[in-house]
Amino acid sequence: MAKTSAERQAAYRSRCNNGEGERRIDTRVSVSIHFALNRLAQRYRVTRRQMLERLVIEDDDAILKTLQIDTPEWDTYLTVTR
Repeated sequence: MAKTSAERQAAYRSRCNNGEGERRIDTRVSVSIHFALNRLAQRYRVTRRQMLERLVIEDDDAILKTLQIDTPEWDTYLTVTR
């Protein structure tokens, strides 16, 4: 019997979550950001995903280095609101 749309979507989501704690991000960005990300990824010969991850991790690490552990600022920064 053919699967329903909901069953196909559930199977797809199950395949995408490979147990490594990955989360999907669906968002729209401006055209300039889209092309900038493509250019950066091409320049560094990585995928757009790898480029985006690199940019986010580098900035997050820089911020974390400025914070002292177990301070209100540390707690505030590490509190995820979404």
